[in-house]
Amino acid sequence: MNAIPDKRALQLPLDRFDMSDPAHYQDQTYFAYFDRLRREAPVHWCADSRFGPYWSITRYKDIMAAEVNHQVFSSELGGIQVLDQPKEMQRPSFIRMDPPKHDEQRKVVQPIVAPGNLANMEPLIRQRTQAVLDGLPRNEEFDWVERVSIELTTLMLATLFDFPVEERRKLTWWSDVAIADITDPEAPVHSEEARFAELKVMAETMGRLFEARKAQAPGFDLLSMLAHGAATREMPLREFMGNLALLIVGGNDTTRNSMSGGLWALHQNPAEWAKLRADPGLIPNMVSEVIRWVTPVIHMRRTASRDFEFGGRTIREGDKVCMWYVSGNRDPEAIERPDEFIIDRPRARQHLSFGFGVHRCVGNRLAELQLRILWEEVLARFDRIEVLGEPKRIYSNFIHGIRSLPVRIPG
Repeated sequence: MNAIPDKRALQLPLDRFDMSDPAHYQDQTYFAYFDRLRREAPVHWCADSRFGPYWSITRYKDIMAAEVNHQVFSSELGGIQVLDQPKEMQRPSFIRMDPPKHDEQRKVVQPIVAPGNLANMEPLIRQRTQAVLDGLPRNEEFDWVERVSIELTTLMLATLFDFPVEERRKLTWWSDVAIADITDPEAPVHSEEARFAELKVMAETMGRLFEARKAQAPGFDLLSMLAHGAATREMPLREFMGNLALLIVGGNDTTRNSMSGGLWALHQNPAEWAKLRADPGLIPNMVSEVIRWVTPVIHMRRTASRDFEFGGRTIREGDKVCMWYVSGNRDPEAIERPDEFIIDRPRARQHLSFGFGVHRCVGNRLAELQLRILWEEVLARFDRIEVLGEPKRIYSNFIHGIRSLPVRIPG
């Protein structure tokens, strides 16, 4: 969606801006608010929200500065979302840790996305993508999210965990549970207790596989890596839950929502569709532009470990600090013509969607690979894909998710 001025954003006093409201992202009304924050209050204090008071960092360069300063902006003190996990249900994971423990656990799973392994996985990813696309109906409406985006990402997740393929939709369910806003009527769970119970089922199911892998020689899947890693093989239950949820959500949401959001972006920008068809060599660059444009992770939260002067404001020890990737990725000081979808944009990979610094997304190259293969195979098969209606978006301030997108492929 291109930025559309919102009169409320221009008229509302800055001290009443609350960018943690999930309705901004479900309804796509956030653009003008962040435009104004970047101009007038790039480091902004929201004194009152459903999630308590918090700071917003909205400019690209400031987000980068906060990302690399993990000594002050801690992931461990309060987690990575503006929403606090209830103390008795907290689920630590390496993304919710600071170095050195973060580094020790991250190193355990990093080999699965090493360049050599990605090259080994490419034929399987392509084969599955071809099968999914060849199985799509012609001349009838279907949901691109359900038939393509979810199916491809869930098949990939099952491979990464060496999880039974016939039970793969459990992985989708657990991912949806982990990121759900419990106040959303369409959420899979409606209380933190229900979320914890479902994620405990996840841990018990995965735990049986984990124990079996521990008894076997080390394998090249995530559960085996965790089972044999010195920093992860003896994780307490809640830490095991946290790391499983992290890896499942991380392996699901960026790719899934970029697969859906990319098709919507091309539909909205037919000249870019034509440019892509004329030159399929633009696909890798287009993938990066899609990931910037969609920004699948809306924000990451940090907690101040001490009082700190930042952007002319004094952030106090213990304050929540939200880095709004959806704003940084539309910052005209860092990205030329940021409100335009340009598939041959120079330096397209210089976006914030994967984060930056020690917490940069461990699976970013795998996400790019899956998306590149999808669009190569789409162009090889279909002259066009008709989008029949607006995407239905999830109610979340964390994941920029698309629940459904109706399409038709002419026969």
